[in-house]
Amino acid sequence: MGSQPTPSEHSSERAAERPADGIAEPQDVAEAAAIAAGYAFTGPALELGALLWDGTCLPGTPVRIPLPMLNRHGLVAGATGTGKTKTLQLIAEQLSAQGVPVFLADVKGDLSGISVPGASNDRVLGRAGEVGQKWSPAGFPAEFYALGGLGHGIPVRATVTSFGPVLLAKVLQLNQTQEQSLGLIFHYADQKGLELFDLKDLRSVVAFLTSDEGKAELRNLGGLSTATAGVILRSLSAFEAQGMADFFGEPEFDTGEFLRTAADGRGIVSVLELPAVQDKPQLFSTFLMWLLADLFHDLPEVGDADRPKLVFFFDEAHLLFDDASKAFLDSITQTVRLIRSKGVGVFFVTQTPKDVPGEVLAQLGNRIQHALRAFTPDDQKALKATVKTFPNSAYDLEELLTGLGTGEAVVTVLSEKGAPTPVAATRLRAPESLMGPVDGTALDQAVQASPLHERYAQAVDRESAYEKLAARRPSEPAPRQKREKRDEEPSVVEQVVGSGMFKSLARSIGTQVGREITRSLFGTARRRR
Repeated sequence: MGSQPTPSEHSSERAAERPADGIAEPQDVAEAAAIAAGYAFTGPALELGALLWDGTCLPGTPVRIPLPMLNRHGLVAGATGTGKTKTLQLIAEQLSAQGVPVFLADVKGDLSGISVPGASNDRVLGRAGEVGQKWSPAGFPAEFYALGGLGHGIPVRATVTSFGPVLLAKVLQLNQTQEQSLGLIFHYADQKGLELFDLKDLRSVVAFLTSDEGKAELRNLGGLSTATAGVILRSLSAFEAQGMADFFGEPEFDTGEFLRTAADGRGIVSVLELPAVQDKPQLFSTFLMWLLADLFHDLPEVGDADRPKLVFFFDEAHLLFDDASKAFLDSITQTVRLIRSKGVGVFFVTQTPKDVPGEVLAQLGNRIQHALRAFTPDDQKALKATVKTFPNSAYDLEELLTGLGTGEAVVTVLSEKGAPTPVAATRLRAPESLMGPVDGTALDQAVQASPLHERYAQAVDRESAYEKLAARRPSEPAPRQKREKRDEEPSVVEQVVGSGMFKSLARSIGTQVGREITRSLFGTARRRR
């Protein structure tokens, strides 16, 4: 191969030399060898695919990710239909095989096939032959979950207390002032022992604070006006009227369930089925953030380990950042930055890198960029912004990213030493599990057979703020009954012990002994286990 102009030159001569598929040749053979050497890791690694060079796939030149670097986070991006979902499936399979649990958010409902072996056909075998893959069908251990039990899966619920005011404000679309006021309401409930298990608990606390009886309490909460409390109350009522009540309550899901491995040592793939709530994107994206924040709250520091404890795939990531307050974005950035040391890797999945704020994008060391479209001026702008996020490349990335086929991507990851690898055009491997959804009946049977089904399937409604505040409403005094054993009045101690206030206080103390409310970056809280 002769000497070529530098990749940054956009001359007509270079365009004529470029292959029809849009992949620019590296400057020389040494450049290609340097790309290959950048992925020749000695330790355990995930196999992504084979290097694409001059429009040809080189099966003897694998592109890989070191297993210990999976907790340095990552980004999987690309236009619709370019193969992002299959990339998630490919990575999840290999993580599971190496004993690492995986969490997958299944927005479209087509990741459930990871639990059963894939179907062999000419297309799959052809892809395997192109990339040097020894393909054989295989299913992987999986658990299926559903938000609030809507859809096929074990119900995932959170109490309002643990969800916290910051995330709830995002779901309710409150402004910054209203978000701060909601935080004061949570603080009041914490201090008064009013457990916020479900939405009716929170609604009853806000209603109490805006009532004649509660206005004195409202005045003691600095910065919380009656008007703002009324806005929050109306937002809660509208939210509940949309059927959102099912997502909040007990039994609360223990995110530690995501860290389990199967009896054969493979990591369990936790698939959160979200098709039933596709029309509520802000809810499910915020709920995913709660799951991540809860893991951060509970897990101990582990530092740099030989493999992650969990890899968490955050699909439709742009929904999380849309219209987010600065405080919310700061909390996301800090959570992503710090959760690495707890052994958790986070991959954001979206269409373009510009969907992710720069502060978060800077934390993502592994990049798998599928094809981008450039049909409009906005598309062109997004393409140029994407190119700028990659390190120096031997390719003309603007041409490359618009010419990639389905199941092809531009890859750069962190090496075993933590340095970025050379940018590599890659033809990705084929997943070994079923590339499509499992039948709903089979999915329900898998859920029923899960050991977690009995623990989480049935919702419970314990005494909490709603019942306690309802008990405080004025009522007609009951007629005094004569005492059977003696006619004298009960002692002061007997009166106190027998009073409803004492019984309520005793229950609250019993609850507080087993709970230490400490709120994290997002204002989330968790009962002490």
